[in-house]
Amino acid sequence: MASLTNGHTNGHAQFFTHDGQTGNIRFADIPSAIDIPVPGADIEEAVEVNLEDLPDDPTELCTLLENEAAAKNFWLVISLAYAKQHKFELAIEILNKGLAVLARAPPKEKIGLLSLLCWLFLYKSREAPRVVPDGVLVSEARTKDFYLQAATGALNEASRVNPSFPPLFLARGILSLLRASLQPPSKTLAPGAVEQSERVETLRQALKCFDDASRVSAGRNMMAMLGKGRTLFSLGRYADALECYQEVLAKMPDLRDPDPRIGIGCCLWQLSHREEAHGAWERALEINPDSKIANILVGLYYVHDSNRFSTTESGFLPIYKKAMTVYTQRAFKLDKEYPLTCATFGGYFLARQAWATVETLARKAIELTDVNAIASDGWYLLARKEHHAGPSGFPKAIEYYNRADNARGGGDRGFLPARFGAAQAQILNNDIDGAKFRLDKIIQFTKNIDAMVLLGSLYASEVFANLAAIVREDKTKEHLKATALLEAVRLAWKDSKKNIKPDTAVLICLSRLYEAEQPEKSLACLQQVYQMSLDKLPDEEKHQDIEDEDTRNARQKEHLAPQLLNNIGCFQFQMEKFDDAREAFQTGLTACIRLGEKEEDKDTDPLITTISYNLARTYEAIGLLEEAKQVYEGLLERHADYTDARSRLAYIELRQNPTVDGPKAMATLFETDAANLDVRALYGWYLSKAKRRAANIAEDQEQRHYKHTLQHYDKHDQYSLTGMGNLYLTTAREMRRDTEQDKDKRRKTYEKAVEFYLKALQLDPRNAYAAQGIGIAIVEDKKDFTAAVQIFSKIKDTVRDASVYVNLGHVYGELKQYSRAIESYEAALAKDRASDPQILACLGRAWLLKGKHEKSQSAMKSSLDYSQRALEIAPDQIHFQFNIAFVQIQLAQLLYSLPEAQRTLVEVEAAASGLDDAIDSFGEIAKAKNPPYPRHDLEQRANMGRNTMRKQLERAVQQQTEYEETNKTKLARARELREAELKRREDERLAAAHAVRAEKERLAIERQKLLESSRVLAERRADEERKKEEAEWTVDSEGEKVKRRRKGKGGGGGKRKKKGEDDSGDENGTDGDGVGGSGRKQRRGKSTTDGSGGDGSGDEKRAPRKKRRLARKPEKKMKSSELVVDSDSEGEGAVTVGTQPTGGDTGGAFDPDALSDVEMAEADNDEEEDTAVQQRHRQKTSRRIDDDDDDDEEEGDEAADDASQSNGKGNVFADGDDPPTVNDAVGAAGDSDAAEY
Repeated sequence: MASLTNGHTNGHAQFFTHDGQTGNIRFADIPSAIDIPVPGADIEEAVEVNLEDLPDDPTELCTLLENEAAAKNFWLVISLAYAKQHKFELAIEILNKGLAVLARAPPKEKIGLLSLLCWLFLYKSREAPRVVPDGVLVSEARTKDFYLQAATGALNEASRVNPSFPPLFLARGILSLLRASLQPPSKTLAPGAVEQSERVETLRQALKCFDDASRVSAGRNMMAMLGKGRTLFSLGRYADALECYQEVLAKMPDLRDPDPRIGIGCCLWQLSHREEAHGAWERALEINPDSKIANILVGLYYVHDSNRFSTTESGFLPIYKKAMTVYTQRAFKLDKEYPLTCATFGGYFLARQAWATVETLARKAIELTDVNAIASDGWYLLARKEHHAGPSGFPKAIEYYNRADNARGGGDRGFLPARFGAAQAQILNNDIDGAKFRLDKIIQFTKNIDAMVLLGSLYASEVFANLAAIVREDKTKEHLKATALLEAVRLAWKDSKKNIKPDTAVLICLSRLYEAEQPEKSLACLQQVYQMSLDKLPDEEKHQDIEDEDTRNARQKEHLAPQLLNNIGCFQFQMEKFDDAREAFQTGLTACIRLGEKEEDKDTDPLITTISYNLARTYEAIGLLEEAKQVYEGLLERHADYTDARSRLAYIELRQNPTVDGPKAMATLFETDAANLDVRALYGWYLSKAKRRAANIAEDQEQRHYKHTLQHYDKHDQYSLTGMGNLYLTTAREMRRDTEQDKDKRRKTYEKAVEFYLKALQLDPRNAYAAQGIGIAIVEDKKDFTAAVQIFSKIKDTVRDASVYVNLGHVYGELKQYSRAIESYEAALAKDRASDPQILACLGRAWLLKGKHEKSQSAMKSSLDYSQRALEIAPDQIHFQFNIAFVQIQLAQLLYSLPEAQRTLVEVEAAASGLDDAIDSFGEIAKAKNPPYPRHDLEQRANMGRNTMRKQLERAVQQQTEYEETNKTKLARARELREAELKRREDERLAAAHAVRAEKERLAIERQKLLESSRVLAERRADEERKKEEAEWTVDSEGEKVKRRRKGKGGGGGKRKKKGEDDSGDENGTDGDGVGGSGRKQRRGKSTTDGSGGDGSGDEKRAPRKKRRLARKPEKKMKSSELVVDSDSEGEGAVTVGTQPTGGDTGGAFDPDALSDVEMAEADNDEEEDTAVQQRHRQKTSRRIDDDDDDDEEEGDEAADDASQSNGKGNVFADGDDPPTVNDAVGAAGDSDAAEY
């Protein structure tokens, strides 16, 4: 039987070929049949074994190999044939029997079998499960760790035989790489710390093994290079791994199993080059369409690409469908056990809620993978499945989420979706604190937007729940955290790089958080939601056919959510933008009608009722009381028990008819619904306005009403508690304080008021009215103005009422901060209290105190003005008349006390007139029925003004008249001098401005001239350069731009003579310059003969010249000098060679035969020409031509030829007029020794 089968020699390693067609397919080198020779036969005899149809029981084959004493290679080939058919257990059995047969053989005979056995165990570990499957005993389980231990045993035994056996280096690296995949990733490290986990140490050991494998193969082991790339990838050194994969691809472009393009794509993906990674994987698919890895990776690329769209957008479905049906499904058909495909397909079935399929695929991904990230995906799928199961599955879901996170390292290296899912499950499991702690950790590491939204919502929910509680706690910290988190999310929307779309839920939550303290920001959030809602309207609801923009906008608003329009209107009402609020409420009602037409099952009556009530309140604020009454009456027709509407009707009736119908309406309302706290609050307010003051607070009707409410309806009613505090505060203010007993009783009444206020604040820490009551009590009882200022300043933005600013004005006045007091009173006037005479009177008092303190006439006049305005509004109030008279008296006293230089005659006369009016006013006030002060005091003040102050002002008028007459001339002269000084300063200013303007104009003209001259100079230089370029360059026959060739002159600057040579020998080989030497400049002196030679043949054919090699003397240093003389020739044959290149053609190498017929007529003039050469190079840096012997000269010729081929034109130096810098490596081209130098 023939010794060759299928082109392979039996029993030799030559059956492992490396051609590009078969060498890239695993087990492609296994022949279809093998001949096992029979030893001892007379003729050549062999047993043929068909390796494509192997028996299921290899016992007979093993017996045959043992009986025939077959070489070890036969055991290897048959084992590999079984492995080719995926019968790895039988292949391992054959190797074990082969090792038993070769037990007594030399150890080196067994190393090949041990090496293959190790590789088979490593292969089996890839397919084995990570954990023990359910229902299998631990002792019988064949997990990854089991096969890795078996591989370790085989590898150790082989290493004992020959530790430097080359395949063992690669096996050690693979073993370490697979062992590292079973080790957990390292936990979070401190910044700057070096990772020293067991997994990292194992990977470093694998890296060393792969380096050893590559080293022993002199870099030809591509599997070692691939293993190194995989290890670097696992270490996170993606750029280094990419270089390894690229090197493999460059050396073996036909390699496709394993395919380095897969690794290149993975590295590019991790380096954020998504499209380049996709291109690498697509190329892998072109080469091998049946690559399961390339198919699933391309599928994952399209899954990632689909994330650009939300699941509801039209662009999402085509991309995701392509990822699943085209690539992932094909990869699953190629290998249903491949973990990455199972994990990816599991996500697809999770979206379809096929829970059984998800369970199966997730378990496969967990059990079969040797990549921690894929195992993490499997646990995540199981967690999502249990999460969806409801409360019964939350504990398991949290456990699986934690496993998924730990599989990727946990901490900042963990799996973010798993940690976020665990937080969601904890929230559903009522573990709010645990969820907040987990979310806080996520935000610390990643600043994840979803985590920030969820954590901010949790804090916000605590704030909202506290608002609805009867007894409220201080949730300021939670409020600040929620606001900060949601505002950070809102800020992230503006970053175009993140491509995060705004979420209306976040804006609505922020609006609720800002509602109490910052209504402007709350309204801004709602307006952003409003705009987003308009943008999302379908085309048919945008009414683009309507030309009028206002009408079109109004029609678009009708399609928005009525709740949104109602909330916007409420904030506009609160900001007193009543017209905008009315428009929002009216549009909201229309939107309710459209919503009812669109969704017939939708109950819009609650929305219509609420918005209608708000619209009526807006009518009230505007003053359209009749329209408001119509709306309220319409609401009562639909809902007769609508108490709020009846309350507002009673209030309107009280405003319109405060004497008869109003009180009746209030009484009827109270009788009808006395148990309603809002009604009781309104009735208490009515009693405070309509009651008569009682001497004893226990007999006060308002006090009895509040006390009854607290005792029988709600002891935590905040309005009643605040009202009780106000009653006690008013009573304490009016109590006598003559004796110590009276003062003590008054102090206790203040304390009682404060007790009620504190009780109200305990129920609601933001009750600004109670806080204001405490501030008033502190001022009136304790005289603690500083603490009162702090209280009033805090509540002025909450309570939008003039009383807060009035109280602030009082306190600032007591603190003698009159300017701030005036600002507070004016702010109170601006709060719809412009006609309040009490505030005007307070302003008059503040200006009076300011004028007395600063001795300011203008402040006194402002005080008088405000006092007169208060009297005009309330002419019946006699104390306002007293205020005017008092200010006039004070103004007269001030003017009398001022020196003549600080007052005028007109002002003094006006003060005298005002004094007369004040005297008359005091007399009238003293005759009034109820004067504000005792009559005797008023009459005394009038007499003082009449008898004393009037005479003082008369004298002041006389003195002021004399002063002004005396100083009239001086004043006129001073006025003229001042006017002249002002005019002089103005003239100087104008002159200086004119000088500056003239200087700027001069500089502008000079700058323009400089620019013009620079432009002319630049044009001239450009023209010179163009002409120079035209003179030096031309266009050859191929249309390329080349330098013009100059005809060389004859000269004697050729090769120097050696000792013992005659002149003829020197002439024949040294005409370097005459024919176009090796880079020297042509002589300027006139030559005795034409450079073309004696017979003129040089014009027809240029003789190539010998290329000189520029080299350094090994025993001497190079120097830059005017003349370098060879020490051997002692100056006789010295030749100076400049570094200036010639303008002619230096393209050919020197050929002595081409110059055999050229006569050098200037041989007699060598000495003169040498002198000319020396003079020409006095200012140049020269190099020495090293022509020590003929052998060196020939080597230089060869080097010049090589340089000519590589340079295109053969020029060692560049053409041009300026001497270039000579590179040593270029100067010694072709000479490796010189290049190294």
